Amino acid sequence: MDAKPAGEPGTAPRARMGAWRFVVWFGTVSLLADFVYEGARSVTGPLLSSLGASALVVGVVTGAGEAAALGLRLVSGPLADRTRRFWALTITGYLLTVVAVPPLGAVGTLWAACALVVAERLGKAVRSPAKDTLLSHATAATGRGRGFAVHEAMDQVGALVGPLTVAGVLALTGGSYGPALGVLAVPGVAVVVLLLWLRNRVPDPRRYEEAAGPAPKTAEGPKAPGAPETAGGGPARRPAPAKAGGRVGRLPVAFWTYAAFTAATTAGFATFGVLSYHLVQRHLLAPAWVPVLYAAAMAVDAVAALVTGWFYDRYGPAVLVVLPLLAALVPALAFTDAVTVAVAGSLVWGAALGVQESTLRATVADLVPPGRRATAYGVFAGVVGGASLVGGALTGALYGVSVPLLITVVAAIQALALALLAFTRTWRRR
Repeated sequence: MDAKPAGEPGTAPRARMGAWRFVVWFGTVSLLADFVYEGARSVTGPLLSSLGASALVVGVVTGAGEAAALGLRLVSGPLADRTRRFWALTITGYLLTVVAVPPLGAVGTLWAACALVVAERLGKAVRSPAKDTLLSHATAATGRGRGFAVHEAMDQVGALVGPLTVAGVLALTGGSYGPALGVLAVPGVAVVVLLLWLRNRVPDPRRYEEAAGPAPKTAEGPKAPGAPETAGGGPARRPAPAKAGGRVGRLPVAFWTYAAFTAATTAGFATFGVLSYHLVQRHLLAPAWVPVLYAAAMAVDAVAALVTGWFYDRYGPAVLVVLPLLAALVPALAFTDAVTVAVAGSLVWGAALGVQESTLRATVADLVPPGRRATAYGVFAGVVGGASLVGGALTGALYGVSVPLLITVVAAIQALALALLAFTRTWRRR
């Protein structure tokens, strides 16, 4: 789809819109895409359950979907860096997602539904490193934390509208998943059209980062023009970005310790598929109300992304200490038999997801130079993907054995994650 990869000799890079406009339009693409796939994910647990899946199967399938979405970025990330075809990979990945979702409610067999759940996540694997790299160039001009947070917040508008649309169609059709998911084809077409238009307008977003100039190296270094200040008046404490002119064959040590922290906290994080399975199986919510709860969780996700993104730009990665605390709280609330408490647990899950999907990615962009950034996003996502599979399978299996044991194991894993975060910060100071 790209006539020439961005950055090749002979390409005429243009950026016919400002950095913030690019972030907002890219956020609109994500809004429409989230309308599609978050609408589907909001009912994955009840849908698979209606086809005969157990809690373990739901946990493994949803965890495997996240592992596919994240783990295969080990391939798509380096591929994006090597070919420089960031737009082509982004468009292809979105296309795969919007094609896989509409038939999900009509297949009628468990194995086919499971395959489509994973296929939808494969589309995310193809596009995400390239998409995050394109976005990272624009956020160099807007502020990493704020740019990624605004993008994530717009994601969550789609993640709010999609589940509510699915809930409405389910209510109108008496719980029929076919039309509820089939209607998602409409925003899917809009995703592809808008992406093609945006690529034509901004074929090479690197121009945003080149125009912004180098970011401040440390909190003690000179303040760059437009750099955010701390409450005390100095520049924000952000991780020092690796030098673009240095060795690009290796990823920084701080990146690897940071990836270990993220893997640990993700391995103790339940999927919404398991949470919604509990709600339906224990008769706490009717299936049509599950996507409404998911939409509410996505609204909390958006707020959490904006708040932590703002704090990240002012105070740096110390804000991430909140993530293991939220993740440990989720099972303690969500797997109870009191509907109000279980719903509160799902909302806490949404807050933790907001931190995961915005601020965690912003930190990667600050740790790795542009020449290796897509690879870093791919490796980072691969590590998180493996942890997501472990988390989905672990919570699904322990749920069938003992909920108190599940709560205890998750709390222990999150305690380990906090220790790894402290170790990561020690490495950055060296």
